[in-house]
Amino acid sequence: MRFSASALLIAAALSVPSTAAETTFRRSDKRGLVFVPSSEHPTDNQIWVQANSDLSWYYNYGVAPSPAYQSQTQDQFEFVPMLWSPSTTFLSQVQSLISGGRNITHIMTYNEPDGTSSTGGSQVDPVTAATNWISQVEPLRKLGVKVGAPAVTGAPQGFTWLKSFFAACTKQGTNCTADFIPVHWYGNFGGLASHIGEVVGTWPNTSIWITEYALNDASLSETQDFFNTSAEYFDRLDYVDRYSYFGSFRSGVSNVGPNAAMLNNKGQLTDIGSWYLGGAATGNQPGGKSAASRLVLGGWSLFAGVLSLVLIL
Repeated sequence: MRFSASALLIAAALSVPSTAAETTFRRSDKRGLVFVPSSEHPTDNQIWVQANSDLSWYYNYGVAPSPAYQSQTQDQFEFVPMLWSPSTTFLSQVQSLISGGRNITHIMTYNEPDGTSSTGGSQVDPVTAATNWISQVEPLRKLGVKVGAPAVTGAPQGFTWLKSFFAACTKQGTNCTADFIPVHWYGNFGGLASHIGEVVGTWPNTSIWITEYALNDASLSETQDFFNTSAEYFDRLDYVDRYSYFGSFRSGVSNVGPNAAMLNNKGQLTDIGSWYLGGAATGNQPGGKSAASRLVLGGWSLFAGVLSLVLIL
């Protein structure tokens, strides 16, 4: 990881004091849901849309809204479609959603194209992605839909891939203008702040969405401190429009460590889960891996399996 963020940004980021004990819950209209459906515990899916939920939008790595949220109005829970990998039907599918009355204001594109399929990446080369973007994404901008740049990993090759993508667009006669840059990050807060600084420095005057983030495989106190520090940070940065924490599953099936999950093995909100929804600490402790399931979730591996669950629910 390169640390080229401005000194001012790093100093501001690292000066944020936060401990789980000092936390007072707060609400934010920036928060959304990375929806990871549970077929074994379908009632878990409704936790994120209960009456006191702070979440206003969600995505599920696909182009179709999740059936689990059919009863929610668009004002209550906005759906953001994603072009996960190159497709010849994405444009027509989004157009059908719009013509059918759904208010699609934003879309996201290409999940971790610089990553491999074994870790859940769409594994797309920049030239192919640029060609498909011009065909399937550019026409949506003309309809007023705001589009996100490809959501690369937080590794150094992510920047390399994204720069190559925009260069490939230019060679094909378009800038592939992105309205916001998604950020994926798994690691500590210092690294996250530095990474955001790099994004801002490389693509200034562009909004940022943090669409996957967590401190993986850390102690409970470290994980809670990371969550509170990062949430406060995102909420006060004007150029961070939205963010979605990766943890909407039970601790026993978490592939980012049990302490990062927003539900314990009983399906109860952990402190992080409750804080994220805008509530107070629950005192419910995460648990280790459950004997019932060894699913690998997230941003990620076995995406096809997760997507199939989305279609079922």
